[in-house]
Formats: sequence, structure tokens, C-alpha cells
Amino acid sequence: MHINPERSTRPDYDLLVRQVVSVLEGERDLTANAAQFSALVYDTLADLNWAGFYLTVPSKKGKGEDLLVGPFQGKPACARIPFGRGVCGTTAVQQQTIVVPDVHAFPGHIACDSASASEIVLPVIKNGKLVGVFDIDSPSLNRFSDEDKAGLEAMVAAFVDATDC
Repeated sequence: MHINPERSTRPDYDLLVRQVVSVLEGERDLTANAAQFSALVYDTLADLNWAGFYLTVPSKKGKGEDLLVGPFQGKPACARIPFGRGVCGTTAVQQQTIVVPDVHAFPGHIACDSASASEIVLPVIKNGKLVGVFDIDSPSLNRFSDEDKAGLEAMVAAFVDATDC
């Protein structure tokens, strides 16, 4: 796995929020901003093997909603995840961030990449509506801390403010 030597093991999330604002300035398109945001996260945080969006879409079964893979960085991923299934689907239903220290201990975990060991999934909510989730995987157990949770939530909030969803 390629690690950018400029990546810090303790990110400066205040700086990263400012970078999100700067990178997304002047563009409000969801796809463009989601691609830029995913690249920024993947390139600046250490020890990741996937970072990207799953966007809310109507279910193919005609009832309810699913999450459909959107812009991301990393290996190919699961294309569609039903609400309530796995960490992403559970986050979509609960509409709150879920940190999973060991994905193999999470009931119903969906193993899109067998190298993933821990995960954090953040809801993306605009004007009270769930737009999707932002999912980050790591090959290391216990990768995501309370500091990461708070910092990533601030980054997602900056993304939502800068984007027409």
C-alpha cells in the first residue's frame, strides 16, 4: 500500500476542514465535490484502504432505499447496499456516525475488501435528508479514534455546506 510521507498519524482536522472548503470553493456539484472530497481524505489520512461515498437511491426492489456506490478512492467496492445492512446500511438507518474497531466483530458486516479490519461511516445529511454515507476503511484494527470521529464529522459538515445535494 502506498503511504504518502506527508501524511500525519495525528491529522490536523482544523487544517483539513479548511482544505475541504478551499478545494470545493466555487463548485457545488455533488459528483465533482464527492470525488474531490474522497481524494483529499484518501491522500491525507494514513493507513486507509478505501474512502468514499454511498449515495441514497430508490431500492431496486421497489420499497425503501438503498445506498449506491459513488465517488471513491481504493479498490472496487460493493455496488449497492440495502438500508440496514452492514455498517453503511446501519449508519443510513441510524443517521449517526458508527466507528467499528474490528469489522469482523460487527454483526452483518459486508466484506467488500477482505483487507479491511476497521471502519468509520458518517451520515451525509442535508436539510434533514440523508444524501448518503461517507465510508472509510483501514487494514488496521482500532484505526479510528474519537478525535478522528469528531474531525471527520467536521469535514463532512464542510462538504455538505459546499455542495448542492
